[in-house]
Amino acid sequence: MAASSASVFLPLYLYPSLRRNPYPHRHSPFLSRIKSSCLITVSSLGNSGDPGGSESGGSWVSPNWLSSLARSLSAKGDDSGIPVANARLEDVSDLLGGALFLPLYKWMLEYGPVFRLAAGPRDFVIVSDPATAKHVLRSYGSKYAKGLVSEVSQFLFGSGFAIAEGQLWTVRRRAVLPSLHRKFLSEMVNKVFCRCALRLVEKLRPYAINGASVNIEEKFSQLTLDVIGLSLFNYNFDSLTSDSPVIDAVYTALKEAEARSTDIFPYWKVSSVQLRDDLLSMLVAGHETTGSVLTWTLYLLSKDSSALAKAQEEVDNVLGGKFPTYDDVKELKYLTRCIHESMRLYPHPPVLIRRALVADVLPGNFKINVGQDIMISVYNIHRSPFIPFSGGPRKCVGDQFALLEAVIALSIFLQNLNFELVPDQKIGMTTGATIHTTNVSFFGHYYKHFLHFLNLIA
Repeated sequence: MAASSASVFLPLYLYPSLRRNPYPHRHSPFLSRIKSSCLITVSSLGNSGDPGGSESGGSWVSPNWLSSLARSLSAKGDDSGIPVANARLEDVSDLLGGALFLPLYKWMLEYGPVFRLAAGPRDFVIVSDPATAKHVLRSYGSKYAKGLVSEVSQFLFGSGFAIAEGQLWTVRRRAVLPSLHRKFLSEMVNKVFCRCALRLVEKLRPYAINGASVNIEEKFSQLTLDVIGLSLFNYNFDSLTSDSPVIDAVYTALKEAEARSTDIFPYWKVSSVQLRDDLLSMLVAGHETTGSVLTWTLYLLSKDSSALAKAQEEVDNVLGGKFPTYDDVKELKYLTRCIHESMRLYPHPPVLIRRALVADVLPGNFKINVGQDIMISVYNIHRSPFIPFSGGPRKCVGDQFALLEAVIALSIFLQNLNFELVPDQKIGMTTGATIHTTNVSFFGHYYKHFLHFLNLIA
């Protein structure tokens, strides 16, 4: 799977400098060095403008799917009652060279919240209606399955819970849930989340002193990889300070995990293959999404100085110069709403795919045949109600982990840093497991041939 262009995106850069010491009573060598009150600037080289579907955009997509789309300029009608979108040449060009979800929004305005889009030998029913999406997502197992998602992702995830179907998925999800219990999350806040976020602040300190720019999405990606490594594998990727051999590290962690018998993961006794599949699912899903959430949230806050000031004021008042705890999160209400708004505007993932197991009739009396693939445009729906972690039985198993990590990390950044967007910049969007401001960092380059399919794992 190749990118339409690997160099057309400009990374989201940051010119860091420091706020006053938010931890006056702590005396670690790092914290004692934070003294001055300074300014952070998020910048991206280019012309001014918001992220959008410009010619600088690009999407990670399957070559087979691209070929199908290129052949699908029109589709024949049927008796389903579903309008058929006619993909013009410029529309196909947008799909190939821009963010995948933007043409879907354009077609929604033209054809309505439910329409059919032919893609060569395959066609999709595109759903942008909240009631219809709810019907499909809640009917997982009885009427709908992952379908295409499992087929194209099995080579990577095997039978991991992210793409498993039926009884296997039920068993694997039950095994994973205890490791995401509140007691576990509470322990992770101080031992992992705060530790990794502070390490990133320290990493940004030389940039702040020297006035140099930094690719903030890359740093957030490294941060979330370190969090996942320590939380799930008890392995320090140390990607913030070194070029970690990610895959070798994952398999080192797996080898160690198989030799253990702990209560963090109550499923060590499964086969090594199943263990590998489950942990790879958790690694990819947990690493990709939160980094993107943090990037877009800082971008939005940097565009609105009053919102940034309000978020920082709340952080200062709630935390009072100490590290955030699990119980502090519920008091960081405005900051949490900022993160929710970021996920509404830039959802992770922007689309979901399901396949009909039986004939069905959607709200609006639209007929669905057995085997029909349905693409739910979360991006479109988030211009209405909010479903940041999917819905129904396949709702994201790590939603609380991800949200807690984002709130803790962002609160620590706002304790230490200010942010202001540099004028005259242009930031593009691309679709991976999430909506990116640029190409995925070192982790994504290794996996870029399958990144598009990650946006379907939810």
